[in-house]
Amino acid sequence: AKQVIVQKVREAEREQVVSQFKDRKGTLVTGVVKRMERGDVIIDLGSAEALLPKTAMIPHEGLRPGDRIRAYLEDVHSTPRGPQLFLSRTAPQLVIELFKLEVPEAGEGLVLIHGAARDPGLRAKIAVSSKDPRIDPIGACVGMRGMRVQSVSNELAGERVDIIHFSPDPAQFVINSLAPAEVKSIVVDEELHAMDVIVDEAQLSQAIGRGGQNVRLASELSGWELNIMTEQAAMEKGEGEAEAAKQLFIDQLGVEEDVAEILVREGFTTLDEVAYVPKQEMAEIEEFDEEIVEALRSRARDVLLTKAIALEEKIDMAEPAADLLGMEGMDEHTARLLASHGIKTMEELAEQAVDDLLEIEGMDEERAKQLIMTARAPWFSNTAEG
Repeated sequence: AKQVIVQKVREAEREQVVSQFKDRKGTLVTGVVKRMERGDVIIDLGSAEALLPKTAMIPHEGLRPGDRIRAYLEDVHSTPRGPQLFLSRTAPQLVIELFKLEVPEAGEGLVLIHGAARDPGLRAKIAVSSKDPRIDPIGACVGMRGMRVQSVSNELAGERVDIIHFSPDPAQFVINSLAPAEVKSIVVDEELHAMDVIVDEAQLSQAIGRGGQNVRLASELSGWELNIMTEQAAMEKGEGEAEAAKQLFIDQLGVEEDVAEILVREGFTTLDEVAYVPKQEMAEIEEFDEEIVEALRSRARDVLLTKAIALEEKIDMAEPAADLLGMEGMDEHTARLLASHGIKTMEELAEQAVDDLLEIEGMDEERAKQLIMTARAPWFSNTAEG
């Protein structure tokens, strides 16, 4: 009976801690390093203990019992061993919360922090703007003689923080994010959600950063895939793409070279664009009359339809293995689509890279990742059993 009472008391204590902290999930907490457990660190928050996993610690920080630290409360849930409060010192949100604490204007919402990207312990970038035109958001975050940003940096084991002007214009935001490197021009590809960023040869290494750090953080902060290149490289890439598009139109539409060149000059690069761009837009091309426009659109649609029918037939004829068909999260159409590209078993799927699957029409990155990870699951279970 005594054991049951003790168990009930412990359960009540666990629930109390969970209810006390669940509303504080996603906020900053302060605690003292209590002890180490198998590489993880137990932090005393006063009324409860929290776990700072090794994977969420700043590399080479070297925390010791008695150290007072701030961390981001990433998750709160109850486990059979007790309530688990999971902390992080590597989450980008930690930088945001620290600035809200150090910068009154950010805490009050006058300075807005739009996002953060980190290489924990080494470098971070945050994007800021101001609701009040009289307040300089970067100056507010830097503080007098750099005291505010230095205070955040000290809390993060010396991590250097770049403070960036946020812009609602994606290209301008990327230019700001790559500072201190200077950008000459940007080519935006909305469909691929990517940008080719052109810089002078002398700026190339600075724009990319040591080990790709600068471009990686700028990409993470802006949410765009960034390709840094020199003007010469951009020119060669552009010429290569133009030549490929011209050849596509000559081969697939059966047009003369001069017609293909006009299409490329006017910005057409795919058969879909020729087939489905508004008729009026193509009619505005000086060298084209209504008859040429109609003929080009009709040919492009015929080619696309023929390709679609051929692909469907190829998919229908493809025979995926039973394990691929029966894989969790798999449907018959996707299995046949993969099989039509030579991926017929789970093992063959597991050996693919995400980029390989993205070459398959209709496959997006999230779906590709999920399929590959599911196919690789037996690898990990076999390792665990071994």
